[in-house]
This record gives sequence, C-alpha cells and structure tokens, in this order.
Amino acid sequence: MKIGILGTRGIPNNHGGFEQFAEHFAVYLKENNHEVYVYNSHDHPYQDTKYKGVNIIHAFDPEFKIGTVGQFIYDLNCIRDSRKRNFDILLQLGYTSNSIWYKLLPKEPVIITNMDGMEWKRSKYSKKVRKFLKYAEGLAVKSSDYLIADSVGIRDYILKTYNKPSELIAYGATVFVNPKNTVLERYNFKEYQYCMILARLEPENNIETIIKGYVMSKSVYPLIIFGGLNTYGKSLEAKYGSDPRIIFAGANYNQEELNNLRYYSRYYFHGHSVGGTNPSLLEAMASNALIIANNNIFNKSILEKDALYFDNSADIEKLLNEDESFHLKQSFSEANIEKINSFYNWKTINSKYEEFILNKLKDNKN
Repeated sequence: MKIGILGTRGIPNNHGGFEQFAEHFAVYLKENNHEVYVYNSHDHPYQDTKYKGVNIIHAFDPEFKIGTVGQFIYDLNCIRDSRKRNFDILLQLGYTSNSIWYKLLPKEPVIITNMDGMEWKRSKYSKKVRKFLKYAEGLAVKSSDYLIADSVGIRDYILKTYNKPSELIAYGATVFVNPKNTVLERYNFKEYQYCMILARLEPENNIETIIKGYVMSKSVYPLIIFGGLNTYGKSLEAKYGSDPRIIFAGANYNQEELNNLRYYSRYYFHGHSVGGTNPSLLEAMASNALIIANNNIFNKSILEKDALYFDNSADIEKLLNEDESFHLKQSFSEANIEKINSFYNWKTINSKYEEFILNKLKDNKN
C-alpha cells in the first residue's frame, strides 16, 4: 500500500495531537512494509527526507509570514503535490483548511478523513469563521470516501448531522514507567505538592475557568501552566500572573519531562470541552495523574468514573479548598492505566487504522 498523510505540520511531532498520531502511525506502517509519505511544513525543524524509513515531503507553508491563512496555502501545496504521487490512500487528519480544495484532490486514491472535533464550536473564532468551519466540515464529509471519528460523541454527531457512518478509532498513548523526581528540581517542586495544566491556551479549554477557581481558593500548591503564550495566553498571564502561586511556563514538548511532571502532580486539570479523544488526556491517564476534567461527553466517555469533574470555577475552588480527593489517586490511576493498556495503546490504535484502511482499499478495488 502506498499512502500519503496530510493535514499536519509534520513529523517528528513538534506541534500537537495529529502530529503525534502521524508520527506513530507512519512509522508503524513502514515497519509493516507499506510505502508511507508524510507532508511536512517546509520550515519544520526536521529537514531530512526520511524519518525512520518514512518519506518526508516538505511543502511550502507561508503561515510564518501571513498567519493562520497560510495554512490554506500549505494544504493547497500538499494536495497539488499529492496529485502526482499515485497514492492508493490519502489519509487526511482534520479538515479545517484543506476541505475547500476538495475538487483538487486526486481521483485515484481512496480518501479517508479523520474528522477531528467540532472546530466550528471553538469560541476563539469569530462568528464568520465559525460559520465557515461548519461549511468546511460539510465539504469534508461530502468529499471523503470514508470517515474516522475519534470518540463516540463525534461519531454520533456525524451520523445525526450528515447521515453518514464513521469508523470509531481513538488515539493512543504509552504507559509511563520509571518516574524520576529529579525533574522537579528545575521547578523547585516537591512530589504531589503542585497542580498542573497542559493545553493550548484557548477559551474552549476552560483555562480561565480553572485559573479563576484556583485564584479564589486557598490552595498552597503552586499551579504550573504549560502552553504556548499566544495572544489569549498573554492576556491570562497579564491578568493572573501577579498571583505568586501561578506559573506560566510556556510550551514544552519534552515528553519525558512532562510525563514526570504529570506523574508527581497533586491534581491535573483537563479543561478541553470541544473535540473527541484528546491526546493530552490520554497522556495524563498514562502518567498516573489524578485528573480533574471538564464535565462533558467527550471527557466522560473516556474517563468514566475514574476522575473528578467540574462545571465552573466554583467547583474548582471547592475541590481545592476541601483537598479531600488525593486519596483517590491510586485507584483512579490504576483504572485509567488499565484503559490505556486495553483500549488506547498505540499498538491497538495503529492496528485498527491499518485494518480499516486496508479493508476499504480492498472494497474499493472490488
């Protein structure tokens, strides 16, 4: 099978969830004797044309010059290149900016799209942008031969809204073992004596809701926030950074360090409210974190009863002031580790993707 993977900034992962999946899945496919190509932004830190046997195609990405609109040009460049590659499969990860070019997709390969979350619900976007994203979602459904949903909520939404089935396949994670508390020295932390957030600093991730609840609380445990300081992040830092308990640490892609920080945290806040199976949530589960999650269908379908939940800042304040939940860490962590081992490990996820793609390729040839 010759497969092209587009919709990411590239591999190895230097950005987010889709890039992480693309890295794991592409290497897995190569190890199983498939011919794999991944599209990378031209200015990706990794500039070689091969990564662990996976072919890397660098496409011009003007986002560094013109901002978000550059993603549309980058995706156009990827799609134009794909027309000359004779792929059997084109796997699109997301649809936000590539769906408008659907008429330019090559006709020969089977088009499979991971529908990501409901991008049009993200509050960071203006009404016009959200309207466009809803339109783009419909284009992606229309132009794809097959769809993949990463959560029950997304699968049910696609079926109800577009009357089109989608294959339910989540993301993966690797159980973290051999923790080393020496990582804490960099931040002057002690084991289980700090709280943590790891997320893109966007409104729909409930970052301010969590911070407000923390500020209102009497918690003596520092709150460290990992996430790139975009415009919204800087506004939060300006508003709450004077509280000496709060640390805005910026972006961090060192998985070993993050795994240790999650492992030794007292409470790990997960505020994501839009989308499906969030990779950072799985990583927190795999790192033995005691998770306090936003109360929504996406988080609850994964964590079930093995987490604490919040709806608003008052819930956060109450949980921190009472500080009576830490004893649940071991039982919740053990249950969540079992979920990773049984359902969300990379071997299982990669195998499900491969099986689904090969079956659809076979169906298309019959």
